[in-house]
This record gives sequence, C-alpha cells and structure tokens, in this order.
Amino acid sequence: MDASPALGFTPAVGELAFTPQQRSLLSLVHELGRAKFAPRAAQWDEAASFPFANYEDLRQAGLLALCVPRADGGLGADYATYMMVAAEIGRFCGATALTYNMHICSTMWTGVLADGIEMTDDQRAEHGRRRALHFRRVVQDGALYAQPFSEGSAAAAGRAPFGTTARKVEGGWRVNGRKIFASLSGAADYYGVLCTEDKGDERPDVRDTLYLAVPATSAGFAISGEWNPLGMRGTVSRNLAFQDVFVSDDEQLMPRGVYFRGAQTWPAMFFTLAPAYLGLATAAYDFTVSYLRGEVAGEPPVKRRMYPTKQIAVAQMRVQLEAMKSLFVRAIQEAAPNPSSDARMRLYAAQYSVMEGANDIARLAIRTCGGQSMMKHLPLERLYRDSRCGSLMLPWTAELVLDRMGRETLYQPGEKDD
Repeated sequence: MDASPALGFTPAVGELAFTPQQRSLLSLVHELGRAKFAPRAAQWDEAASFPFANYEDLRQAGLLALCVPRADGGLGADYATYMMVAAEIGRFCGATALTYNMHICSTMWTGVLADGIEMTDDQRAEHGRRRALHFRRVVQDGALYAQPFSEGSAAAAGRAPFGTTARKVEGGWRVNGRKIFASLSGAADYYGVLCTEDKGDERPDVRDTLYLAVPATSAGFAISGEWNPLGMRGTVSRNLAFQDVFVSDDEQLMPRGVYFRGAQTWPAMFFTLAPAYLGLATAAYDFTVSYLRGEVAGEPPVKRRMYPTKQIAVAQMRVQLEAMKSLFVRAIQEAAPNPSSDARMRLYAAQYSVMEGANDIARLAIRTCGGQSMMKHLPLERLYRDSRCGSLMLPWTAELVLDRMGRETLYQPGEKDD
C-alpha cells in the first residue's frame, strides 16, 4: 500500500491523525511483524503450535502491558490504540493477533473499560486493589492471560448463563465446568474464566456472571483434546476442564455482578477480535499487489500487472478494503460506555463487514493471483484459511450480528408483539 510520509508505511487501519504514542507503537509492531512474525507464521500454521517466540518478542518490547495503566507500570494504551496495534500485528501473523487479543482484554476490561462501568465505592475500591495484583503479574513477571468463553452453548453469545460455575467458599471460590476453543491453552499462566455464581438454587442468572483468573498450576485444572483445525492453527484452542478448582478471592478480575453491567455498558468490548481479521485482509491485498508487480521475495520477478482483468480485480479489492477500514476506524474512534443506538449499529456493521470481508478479499486475492498463489510456501493459502474463521467467532458471529441489527432496529427496548 502507499507509504505514509510520517511512518514510512501505511498501517492496516489506514492513514489517520495518529497520536505520538500510536505512531510509536505502530512503528514498533510493524517492524516486529515484518522482521520476525511474518517469517515465522508458516511454522505455527504447519505444526498447529503456539507462537511462543512471538510472545517473547512482545514481552521484551513491553507490549504484554500495552493496556495496563501507566500508574501500574504499563503503557496506558486506550481502546482505539489497542485496536490499531492489533490490526498491524494481524497483518503479519493472524494467530498471534488473535491470541494477543485474549491476553490484552484481561487488562483492558479490568482497566480502561472498567473505569467506565458503574460500581459502588466499595466495589471500586475492591476492584482497584485486586486488579493491581494482576497488573503487577503482567508488568513485572511477564504473565500471559487467556480468556476462554465458549462452552458449546448460548452462553458465549450472552443468551444464557455459563455452564461453568463458581461456588463461594471461605477465602475464595470452587470452580467446576468446562470450556472449549480455549485459545492459548497450555501457554497461558492464568485463564480468565467467565462462569456463573452457584447460589445453591436451580435458577442460574446471566447477571451472576463471575470473571475469575484461574492459575494454570491449579489442582483440578486440566487441558485436553486434539487441535488440528482449518485455520488460526497457532492459537492452540483446546478444551479446559475445572474439577472443584479452588480460586482465591483475589483472583476475581471484576467484583460480583460487574461483568454483566460491563457487557451492557461497553458493547465495543466484544469488537476486539475484528482487528486480527482487518490485518489479514490487508495482508491479502498487500500480497496481491506484490505478486502482480513481480516483487514477492523468493519468486521469479514475473510481472502480471498488465492484464485488465487483474487491474480491475485489484481495484475491487481496494474498494472493499477501504470500506472495511472506514467502518472499523469510525467504530473504534467512537467506542465509549453506553453508546447511542446509531453507534451500536455501526459497531455491528463494522464487525460484520470485517469478519465477512476478510475472507472475501482473500478469496479475490487467490482468484486474481491464480494457481501459483495456492502453494503453501506462499502466505495467501494460509491467509485464506485463517480469514475463513472470523465469521464464526463468538460472541458476535456473522449470524448473531445480523440478528442483533435486525431486532434492535425494529424493536425499541422493552417492545413486544401482541
């Protein structure tokens, strides 16, 4: 893509009026991605193994603490800055960007987003004390957090209580249940588990969702299952089981009842998977331009740019990519607590556009570049497979987003048909 005079490259989110911090961070991750993440991406995909080397680079660069507040020793990045950084990482390694999201959300949800959630004074004090513990782990120890959602039910979509439960006991909680598609399984030091408080009755309620950090070394915690998926293979998203796992009170990432309020207050918290896929779409476009210009490293310098059909296809890809970026940027720039109805619709539209559009652009890239582009020694085949998974990602799959948009457009809050 065209170079930006300020950065020497155009970020995956496009040319914007970046802050000095955003410009510095984008330069840092672009160089990490170009020099290290992209050359390694094929090995994580081939072996379906976790990108430990990439995470060591992120750790050394201080990027595991990207969204930890400055007062707690982190970089203090806000929501929009994280989304820009994640998109740039996704441009070079989709699996790294997607798993990085799980870790960053553990600090962003408890940090800048939690600051915008209504809490009592006691809850605020409790949260401040407990999150400081988790922030120290990330900043001082380089700890890595996972964030398992899925259980194979409607819970991850917010339509039912989580089947994983936590019962209050002296000094903490007893956790029982299971999670599936748990990214960073075997790599994380802590698993930020969403579960339902077990109050001893038979009427679990989504309002009683708890957010607990389960240490990887906990007795009764186990990881199982094979991991051999179509795409995003480096996420290593296996199954987790919790059998009477004791978790201390200090491992609460949010006070009782606050997660549910957060989900209602900050719908943008569920948009954070999208930048990985915007990055993938950008990578597919970048590769297509390089391939048609005969500039792919290690390939014969054969130009294919003179054919009108190729020129039109690249133009179509650019039009779709610009539309995706425009919606994405608008959504992250206006992300805030309690958004208006229109802002919420734009957020949904951006999610749908990116998650469906990424694979569409990868499809066009393969069709435009031709048969040679399908070879596994080139990145496009992997980009296509990785991008196919976006529309399946809970809690906002493509179908759930369309359902929300239609329902929330046609029904005002509280309205029902007679």
